[in-house]
Amino acid sequence: MTTNASAMYADLSLTLSEAGAGRPVLVLHGGGGPATVAGLAQHISRTAHTLTPVHPGWDGTRRPAWLTGIDDLALAYLHMLRDRRLRDVLVVGSSLGGWIAAEMAVRDSAGSITGLVLVDAVGVQVETEPITDFFALDARGVAEHSWHDPDRYYVDPAGLPAEELARRQANMATMRILAGDPYMHDPTLLRRLGQVQVPSLLLWGESDRIVTPAYGAAYADAFGDGRLEVVPKAGHLPQIEQPEATFALIDAYMRELGDPSDQQ
Repeated sequence: MTTNASAMYADLSLTLSEAGAGRPVLVLHGGGGPATVAGLAQHISRTAHTLTPVHPGWDGTRRPAWLTGIDDLALAYLHMLRDRRLRDVLVVGSSLGGWIAAEMAVRDSAGSITGLVLVDAVGVQVETEPITDFFALDARGVAEHSWHDPDRYYVDPAGLPAEELARRQANMATMRILAGDPYMHDPTLLRRLGQVQVPSLLLWGESDRIVTPAYGAAYADAFGDGRLEVVPKAGHLPQIEQPEATFALIDAYMRELGDPSDQQ
């Protein structure tokens, strides 16, 4: 479905998939597009109401000219939550989506968000653990940095249909606009995360070489109530490479959060 985020964003139409019932869970994809969180959203929808947007500019969707940063996107999603009067929202973000989730949390003056799950998120600057320059990697380099088992997941671009190659190139072009300068981070975000007091679970693939588990540990420590869980035999997308282990950690976290209706 397509929905306007609010009257303030009249020229922003969001492509949004919804499924399930219960606590609202906003699931945010990373640079690889919505397919990277499709299985995760499907799993969560068994026990919750998932809302899974396509970020404007990905997969052929329109990006308004004013939307040029991750902060713009974070504010647009917060307006969407408020327009829908959604409360007790859990935000789950993978990679770039985790960065959006963190930016939402520090700006959530309405208190709509009551939980965070960041999966191998980018978005902060850790001096000792620089983020790998994804744009400088060729396809083999992307596989080597992103996967625990790169041979299994490597895709030769020469073998892709023209339409799929064009989709991937357009997605990367959008990511450059939103997150290319400064590269994949907000220089002020790390120090602002301490004001986020909602329980924050950071999941990290042990073999991630885009952002290392040490980067994830620094990220988790910056939150007011954050913790890190490392997923064995997984890289940057543990929800794809080790779905059972990843889903089990998220399920346990959601049980810890409890049913918001029980707290009223």
